[in-house]
Amino acid sequence: MESSGSMASGTANEAETTKQTHSLQRQWTFWLDNQSKPKQGAAWGTSLRKVHTFETVEEFWCLYDQIFKPSKLPTNADFHLFRSGIEPKWEDPECANGGKWTVTSSGKSNLDTMWLETLMALIGEQFDEADDICGVVASVRPRQDKIALWTKSASNEAAQMGIGRKWKEILDVNDKLTYSFHDDSRRDRSAKSRYNV
Repeated sequence: MESSGSMASGTANEAETTKQTHSLQRQWTFWLDNQSKPKQGAAWGTSLRKVHTFETVEEFWCLYDQIFKPSKLPTNADFHLFRSGIEPKWEDPECANGGKWTVTSSGKSNLDTMWLETLMALIGEQFDEADDICGVVASVRPRQDKIALWTKSASNEAAQMGIGRKWKEILDVNDKLTYSFHDDSRRDRSAKSRYNV
């Protein structure tokens, strides 16, 4: 028969096991930018809000289960996941010389699937060039939703092509993914993409 001391010890070990967390390699932050009802004359970014920063697998899943899926956002809203310390703005020093890979969504459920696959690839460090990735943005728009993967060094074509190919594989899409430089987009909203996969 087990003594009460070993029974108590077993209960303590079980409690310790359930509290164990799995740290991520880096911290990540969710951001929300709801521009569905912009204020007249408001500067871009005034509606951008930090939602929460996390650093464990358990925190991620808790947040993911509780927060909006991109398909549930109002039109003209953006949902971001960026490395902690980087704001999802072109002006952020980490993003200033970067660009973005973009893929369009064929429907709301597809948007949510591509979003989750991308989030898991980012926090799971599945990209060889992970240090070059700033974050990802899901944009809900009237005509077509899209997801953009932001990177730091737009001019490093080898790194960008590696990221683009890996992301296309992760998303399992046949559509062409395009890469545009933030500098080009700042000057001309309809700027042509520089890389394609």
